[in-house]
Amino acid sequence: MLLAQISDLHVRPTGELYKDAVDSNRMFADAVEHLNRLDPRPDLVLITGDLVDEGLQAEYDSLRALLGGLERPYLLMPGNHDDRERLARCFPEHAYLPASGPKHYVIDRHAVRIVALDTTVPGDHHGDVDEAGLAWLATTLAAAPGAPTVVLMHHPPIACGIPYLDKYMCRRPERIAAVIGRFANVERVLCGHVHRPILQRWAGTLLCSCPSTATQIALRLRPDAQPASFREPPACLLHWWRDGVMVTHTSYIGDFEGPYPFA
Repeated sequence: MLLAQISDLHVRPTGELYKDAVDSNRMFADAVEHLNRLDPRPDLVLITGDLVDEGLQAEYDSLRALLGGLERPYLLMPGNHDDRERLARCFPEHAYLPASGPKHYVIDRHAVRIVALDTTVPGDHHGDVDEAGLAWLATTLAAAPGAPTVVLMHHPPIACGIPYLDKYMCRRPERIAAVIGRFANVERVLCGHVHRPILQRWAGTLLCSCPSTATQIALRLRPDAQPASFREPPACLLHWWRDGVMVTHTSYIGDFEGPYPFA
């Protein structure tokens, strides 16, 4: 099974730029075209939050139109820039999204089980999960302890070393780690939010964060680093499950020179 992951689209109302700097809608359209051209094609596309930039109805209208060009099935989840109630209303055919409250869900109909844990805190940019969410996660994972599983979270529950990102990580991560760490069948924890590809072994599994389809946040590791973003190449992640093993690739979005002779 091939899972494609994209994140942090930051779709804007038609004709408006993201951060008054880049055309995130066009860049997302490029990402959709890239996903449609992949060979083999993904079985499922996971979109791990910050679907739009300000939670506006006009942004979700743009998002629906752009997703209309995606030829593969996809799953949505909110990020801190989303309005999670408006998201559910705008995509009523995505019945796995609860109509109100946190948008936790599980999808059981594929070779890999998808468990989405909503880490958004309405009105704020950091992440957190309440006791009810932790209980839901524990019960959901315990229901299929032998099934290969990926857990989706928008906010990474790790400090990545970029100071202006770590302020907005998922807080109290040890509580989530204590749950996930009990299940050896969790193959990946897949996150967005940080607009960078970051890997860390965490809770007995591998945590991966996905680049953005728009701008990438600057890799600045000094404790006094100032926030910045760059228009580095956008990318998606491809998580390939075969023969009982998951391998993750980074796939850059755009037209690049080549192919050149291999040897």
